Amino acid sequence: MMTLADDSICHETVNSPVEMEGDGADSRKESSEEINFLLDHLPLLNIDLDTDEPALRTPENQACCSRNVIRKQRHWEKIVAAKKSKRRQEKDRRKAKHCVDASAGSDQQQHSKKFLKALTKERLLEAKNSGPRLCLDLSMTDHMSKKEISRLAAQIRRLYGSNKKAAKPFWLFLTGFVEHSLLYDECVRMNDGFVNYLVESTDNSFLDLFPLETIVYLTPDSDHVLEDVDPTKVYVLGGLVDESVQKKVTFQKAKDNDLQTARLPIKEYMVKKDNEKNFHSEILAINQVFDILRTYHETQSWPEALKAGVSPGKGFVLQDEIIPEKKSSFK
Repeated sequence: MMTLADDSICHETVNSPVEMEGDGADSRKESSEEINFLLDHLPLLNIDLDTDEPALRTPENQACCSRNVIRKQRHWEKIVAAKKSKRRQEKDRRKAKHCVDASAGSDQQQHSKKFLKALTKERLLEAKNSGPRLCLDLSMTDHMSKKEISRLAAQIRRLYGSNKKAAKPFWLFLTGFVEHSLLYDECVRMNDGFVNYLVESTDNSFLDLFPLETIVYLTPDSDHVLEDVDPTKVYVLGGLVDESVQKKVTFQKAKDNDLQTARLPIKEYMVKKDNEKNFHSEILAINQVFDILRTYHETQSWPEALKAGVSPGKGFVLQDEIIPEKKSSFK
């Protein structure tokens, strides 16, 4: 096989007559003799241009490669078949579970999300015309920090979600709600689809929207007990998250505008429970107050409504949940 070195020598030798043109006759004679010598020995050079190894082209190796391909293909087909079988079994399991639920008398019908969304929208729009009205007074953000405003935005989300699930929903108003304010931006950031909420929002005060005689401002500092939910009234909740506990802020606002006030009947149906911290509070988040109003509107039962909205952490329990202590007798 000719190497690159041999090839370069050949080229140099062939080109030498050109390079040496102009030399004497002896040089031309010597160069022609070298060329003739190379031409005589050129057939003896063995140049192998085929780099493939003959062993790879044997029938035995070709058969071996074919068997490997077939083996890998069969292995892959087994994997695909196993995945199909697993999906089929999972589908059969879900179908069997659905049949069991149906035979057990499940009342929940399987509907599409689109149908449920349309049904919810229909209920809320009916409440706009005939349901009770609840107004959130969101004009007190000046009293709150950014952290408290974020908590208020989260409470608005929970309140709206609870109203959507209600069998008898309220129609909601967001008043004193300035667009692109800090509270507005937090509501948009934290609540998916907030701009599509089925509520009436305005930057005007609730005092400009409703007749004063129809307004009932709910505040824990009121002397009047809320006895019923009247569809002809507008119940106002102060949108105030106050970690520093500024007392009587909402009550004072209602008093300054000669509004009727009311408090939830917590003291009438619940008692303080002994606890290690001796902590008792009637101050509830706006979504907790709404859960009480919504449950009462559906059940007409204050004990059931208070149980749904007053968390155990507030330190209050229903009167019938207190187990009287047995008096020990001594002889």
